[in-house]
Amino acid sequence: MAIGDVIVGIDIGASKISLVVGEVNNFNQIEVICNTSGKTEGIQKDKIINEHKLAESIKNVVKEAEKEMDMSINSAYITVQGKYITIVQNSVTKEAKDKYSGISSKDVSNALMQAKDIETPEGKTLIDVVTNNFILDNGKVIEDPVGAFSSSFTLNAQLIFADRDYINVLSNIFKKVDIDVDGIVPITLAEKNLVLDEYDQKDYVMLLDIGAENTDIGIFDGDKFVYTNSIPIGGNNITNDIEIVLNIAHEEAEKLKKQYGLALKSYIDNDNEVVLNTVKEGFERVIKSSNIVEIIEARVEQIFELVNEDISGQGIKQNINNVILTGRGITNISKSDIVAKITLNIPAKISNNKATDIIDPSFITSYALVRYIATRPFAKTVSSSLDTNSEGGFIKNILEKIKEFFYS
Repeated sequence: MAIGDVIVGIDIGASKISLVVGEVNNFNQIEVICNTSGKTEGIQKDKIINEHKLAESIKNVVKEAEKEMDMSINSAYITVQGKYITIVQNSVTKEAKDKYSGISSKDVSNALMQAKDIETPEGKTLIDVVTNNFILDNGKVIEDPVGAFSSSFTLNAQLIFADRDYINVLSNIFKKVDIDVDGIVPITLAEKNLVLDEYDQKDYVMLLDIGAENTDIGIFDGDKFVYTNSIPIGGNNITNDIEIVLNIAHEEAEKLKKQYGLALKSYIDNDNEVVLNTVKEGFERVIKSSNIVEIIEARVEQIFELVNEDISGQGIKQNINNVILTGRGITNISKSDIVAKITLNIPAKISNNKATDIIDPSFITSYALVRYIATRPFAKTVSSSLDTNSEGGFIKNILEKIKEFFYS
């Protein structure tokens, strides 16, 4: 990590935009100095339909953060959904310039530049190069070859491409709010080191981030980023199902989903009666809790069925040893991991990494983004651009303001 770097991370969700500003402290940890969020406007059914409204949504969240910190934000890192991403595996072998002095950082930089030198897929643009590992001339596999004595080394990396048209739209939107884009990171790649525990990070796993309106898929073979995609279905679909089937208001449907958040009817302990407060005239007013759970179960099962179709079609399902679930659209629904295991026929569990237990769920992805950028190897600086509005205001806020980002 680059001590002292201040990083701005923005996650643009279908229903909410979240922003986290973090500083790398002397202990190589992320000190959160600001976090804000706001409703997303201009996105409908997973598509940007109004650039101006989305720009205003981002602007409102940024301004709130600027007011809190007494600083101006000039640049930020942002997330991108998996459906816009294409991953290309590439390996390059380089001779060390001076094998007696050890492999230098310049040797590694040259290898990274060479790894980029491939034909760009049509309609795509390169947004990142992720190093997987390095192999020395004696066959030893290491993560960082700088200083190692070897006449040559092989870099294994993933080139991350994104849809050019979508990236152009995002760039135009951020230009409207006078913010430069420092970098663009796929959601599951950003979340990997935060959501997965130490054991899972070494395994062949699938990370599923089920949000309000999207399910992002990320598949990793240890440090190797294998595949990502996103499916336009999430927790809001469950709420909408309850609303339509029971003919009640959306707000009551959301309340019932939280109150009776269970993904398997067979696990109901007490099938009590539920009185509906906003049911339309002519429809049943008193139902059983099992009626609600049946609706939830059907949609949760469908989410995993769609994931199953996707990974089976890619021919990678048979390699996956474990499924890790995260995201506000699913983690509060009990037994969803069992439904995942049954539907996918792969062991599944809710993320149990203790790091996520102390973070407000609204900011997990934006915090993970900041953390990912801070730990990028072979980067001298990763700071976003910020300007102080008043002398001493920024430092004063860091030292005196009690953050609500972490649960006490």
